[in-house]
Amino acid sequence: MFVMLNTLRKIIPRPLFQLYHYLLALAADFFYRQPSEKLIVIGVTGTSGKSSVVYLVTKILEKAGFRVGAASTILFKVDKNEWLNDRKMTMIGRFALQKLIKQAVKANCQYAIIETTSQGIAQFRHLGINYDILVFTNLYPEHLEAHGGFENYKKAKLKLFAKLKTDPPKLIAGQRIKKTIIANLDDQQASDFLDHWAEMKFGFTLTNNSTNIGRVVRAEKTKVSNGGIEFMVDRQLFSLRLLGRHNIYNTLAAVTVGLSQGLGLAGMADGLNNVTGIPGRLEFIDEGQNFKVIVDYAFEPKAVEALYQLIKYLPHQKIIHLLGSAGGGRDVSRRPKLGQLAGTNADIVIATNEDPYDEKPEKIIDQVAVGAIRAKKIIDQNLFKILDRRQAIKKALSLAGADDLILITGKGCEQAMAVANNKKIPWDDRAVVREELKKISNS
Repeated sequence: MFVMLNTLRKIIPRPLFQLYHYLLALAADFFYRQPSEKLIVIGVTGTSGKSSVVYLVTKILEKAGFRVGAASTILFKVDKNEWLNDRKMTMIGRFALQKLIKQAVKANCQYAIIETTSQGIAQFRHLGINYDILVFTNLYPEHLEAHGGFENYKKAKLKLFAKLKTDPPKLIAGQRIKKTIIANLDDQQASDFLDHWAEMKFGFTLTNNSTNIGRVVRAEKTKVSNGGIEFMVDRQLFSLRLLGRHNIYNTLAAVTVGLSQGLGLAGMADGLNNVTGIPGRLEFIDEGQNFKVIVDYAFEPKAVEALYQLIKYLPHQKIIHLLGSAGGGRDVSRRPKLGQLAGTNADIVIATNEDPYDEKPEKIIDQVAVGAIRAKKIIDQNLFKILDRRQAIKKALSLAGADDLILITGKGCEQAMAVANNKKIPWDDRAVVREELKKISNS
């Protein structure tokens, strides 16, 4: 089926495929009777931080007593029912997404929070969803081969914000819901997103830049340490056990969403105090070993750079970095860049399989390894190419000594590995690491 679909894509004009996606979205909305009209829909988009913002907004709203439905790279949620994303898709297909929103309505959820991707927008998966609040996290080059360049990638994101003006207003529980845009003012692309129509506009920032939008939410007295992050908003302290400056931005975005909904800062700070981590995002795996293991979703160069900046705050001896890169034509040019980043910053690099799709995984591994070799790594000395990801993890664990740090990047808490012919093999980096660590402790 997958091979046939790929063949059809090559011979059928692109506009016809676009029409197919468009009509499918309309059909899904009709079939499920426009469920997004019955709750407040928050869309989160940007290059990075989307899943974390969805997660943190969910925690804030639930602490305030609301029932929430959510869909992100990390998980799906309908009120108390929550499960990890096992679909290998951030923004699931039109019927599946409308079904999830319908389930949220049946569960009496007041909010649905949807991580909305550029590729999902390009395929009209957002069509038929009446968004009320749109959050822009940041924008930098990613998926460029899929979109044909940065400007096309940006335009896909902006289509979502243009849609806000055409989405009809809602009356929920006797209140008219105001269309709202929330944007990261410290991103140089923010003005393009804020230029779109909205009834309310909010900006969040870590700087002192002034702006003329409705309300600016500023983090002050920021602190990043190996114990977490701290910052103040209007004299209210926020303290979370999340690592890295980027998580100040993610938390600030979530707080701004809460403020747009009339929530108090003290209540939000209290709700976020219990957040000890985000699945698959800088997640420490601890089975009593004398070294650190971190599993993270970072799969493109800028995110990996940020990861290495964060590691500076963590005491460690040598760094062992296990990574690969996705197949299926996904930004092929980033493969040697990832390898070079690992080769430059880590003491030992292990290039392995990730999500090859229909590409030969050996070829992808070789392309990642080329970058590490450029950074002066030597095959079978401090650079290893291991096809089997479990065996690669075993190798990393076997090389680790006291106080070393193992980074395992690219998949985070994903629940499957995408291989040829559209097959998905059950997989969870975190579970495999735990299994292999237990074998070591029992041996």
